[in-house]
Order: sequence, then structure tokens, then C-alpha cells
Amino acid sequence: MDFAPSAKAKEFHERLAAFMDAHVYPAEAVYHEQHGAAPSRWHVPPIIEELKARARSAGLWNLFLPDAEFGAGLSVLDYAPLAELTGRSHIAPEVFNCNAPDSGNMETLFLYGTEEQKSRWLRPLLDGEIRSAFLMTEPDVASSDATNIECNIRREGDEYVINGRKWWSSGAGDPRCKIFIVMGKTDPEASVHSQQSMVLVPADTPGVTVERHLPVFGYDDAPHGHMEVSLKDVRVPVSNVLLGEGRGFEIAQGRLGPGRIHHCMRSIGAAERALELMTERLLTRNAFGKAIGMHSVWEERVANARLEIEMTRLICLKAAWMMGAVGNKAAKDEIAMIKIAAPNMAARVIDDAIQAFGGAGVSEDTPLAWMYAAQRALRLADGPDEVHRRAVARSEFKRAAARLGVDIRTVAS
Repeated sequence: MDFAPSAKAKEFHERLAAFMDAHVYPAEAVYHEQHGAAPSRWHVPPIIEELKARARSAGLWNLFLPDAEFGAGLSVLDYAPLAELTGRSHIAPEVFNCNAPDSGNMETLFLYGTEEQKSRWLRPLLDGEIRSAFLMTEPDVASSDATNIECNIRREGDEYVINGRKWWSSGAGDPRCKIFIVMGKTDPEASVHSQQSMVLVPADTPGVTVERHLPVFGYDDAPHGHMEVSLKDVRVPVSNVLLGEGRGFEIAQGRLGPGRIHHCMRSIGAAERALELMTERLLTRNAFGKAIGMHSVWEERVANARLEIEMTRLICLKAAWMMGAVGNKAAKDEIAMIKIAAPNMAARVIDDAIQAFGGAGVSEDTPLAWMYAAQRALRLADGPDEVHRRAVARSEFKRAAARLGVDIRTVAS
């Protein structure tokens, strides 16, 4: 295994790091100032569009998409360290048009969309002109098992009629959000993984109602937001289906693999920034006659943070390498493991950083409280920890059954 970035990736990394230092970090305070002065929290601070234009002019745009025509032409492995850099700032992913859920939705449209769908929706997303949302999770069922999803997509002639309720639809609160990818059942009688389909639903379609926003530990994440959305007799053309009826699970697997790499590398970036803030704080505050960092408990915490960051980064890079070398399916265990490891690790490091800052750590004077909330929520997004642990454990049991010469299906029953 070779995790070394290509020469092209190194060059992108240097340019991205320089851009972050020169423009993104200084703009964080401007973002919050403009957001606080806006007519409502659901207005987009002007600094975001200014930074997006600057980033695009600098050629730091759509870095996540491997296709050289539509994106930067970087492999998942080459993009991973860039995602880590953007994870250091909550405004950075959007600045470079690499933000969730748009990046995953763009990949979905690129891989599975028709030429008409790409022209109407992918192109403006790639240009950063609009935003999107992914509507999968539902409030009335345990959506960690996606076969539970109840949203009904019924065909009537040349239209689909959609009825259901979704929540944690991230990005649906943004005034620029124009398109939803909705997952629901087109054939409840089909085999369990062929019941679901994904359909494109313009956000202004009659029958679509954003019911409320869902704060995370009190953070509403405006103007992005995590919304509850109802769909009542929503009608869209049959041509809005992605890939075909019954292909929803197939699309989900193709969409979520790279997205989990992106999420987890951003978690590592957040942990790195938290460690930097923590160590600087520990060296500049005194208690009981010496710098706080010189007390042994902090030496242990700082050392553990560095160990955990390095170990998590290595498994993330391994997963990214495997996706390119042997494909998403063969890398499924590694992808599951990083989704468990990265947000848990980042939350621990951020928690220690909060402790180092004392009262300031839980205030909005530092980014730490928001970072902690985001990492805790990520343990639920894209599948909760328990689902990924189950997948990893089942792979281990299959290997054990093979060594024992027994049929795992008989043991499982």
C-alpha cells in the first residue's frame, strides 16, 4: 500500500493550505458578523459568495470529483488530505464547492443521472449556483435500517406521486436549495433491496413543505439547516427517477462510500485544529505555579490526541487507497471502520480541548462547542455507529465460520 499523494495532489495541497491561511481563517469572524447582522438567520452571508468566486478563480473548485472534466481529476486517496484541510473550518467546504450534501448529490448525478438531469441540475451545482438536499431519513421509522423507509412513490401514467415525511434533510433550509434527491418505495412487493428508488424533486414542487428546522445541541446551522420536510401528493415526471426503479440501494452504496471518506477526513481536520488550539492554550495559561500544559494530566491527553489522530488518519487513507485499488465493495469494512473511528476520535480530542479552555470552551468565543456538536451528530449521519460495528463484526464472524468450516447462515438463524 502506498498512501503517498501524487505530485498533482501535493501541488493542490500547498495551494489549498495557502488559500486557507490567506482567506478562509480570516473570514470566519466576518462570516459570523455578517450572519448576525442579516435580516434573518436563513440569509447567506455575502462573504461566502465572495470566497467561492475567489476559490474558483484560483482553480480550487470541485476538488472532490475524480472526473477531470467536471472536477479536479483527483483520486479519492489524493483528495483525502484536501478534505482534511477543509475540515479545519466550518465555512471551508462550501468555499471550495466540496460541501455535504452537495458533493454526494453531485457524485450521484454524475454517476447515475441522465444527460438531461445533468444539464438541469448537475451543472448549476458544479458551478456553485444552487444547493441541494438528500431526503432519506424518516421520523416515524428506524432509518438506520433503510428497508424501513415508508415514503411512497407511486407511478400514475407519466408521473410519480410521492407521499411521505423526511427529516434531518441537511441543506434544505438554504434559500439556494433547489433540488432534492428523495429515496422512497416504488414497489413494496419487490425483494427487500429492490423496493426503493431515488427520484429528483425540485424544491418548489407543489406539495413540498419544509415543516421546521432541527437544531443540533441548540445550533441551527443556518442558513444550511437540517429540516423536516413533508411531501403530500407531490408529482414529478417519471423521467426524474435516477438509474431506474428499484435501484435506490445500489445508488446509496455508490454515493455513501466516497462521502464517508470526505466526512471522516474532515473530522481529522477538525481534530487537528482542536489540538492546535488546545496546545496553544495550555502553554499560555498558568495554574498552580506553571503552565497548565506542564501538569502531567495534560501531557497524557495531548499525547493521546496525537496518537489517535495519526492512527485514524492511517485507516482513512487505507480505506481511500482500497477504494481506488480494489473498489468500494472490497473496501466496505474499512469504510465502516473509519465512519466509527473518525467522529469518535474527533469528539474526544475536541472534548479535551474544551476542558483546556474552561468556560470559554463551551461558549461561542471558540469554535470548539460547535465542532463538538458536529462530530457528535456525525456518529448518527450516514449510518449510526451500531450499523457500522454490526457490518465489521459480521465480516469477522464470516471469516471465523470459514476457518471452522461451518455455514454462517445456519449459525445466524
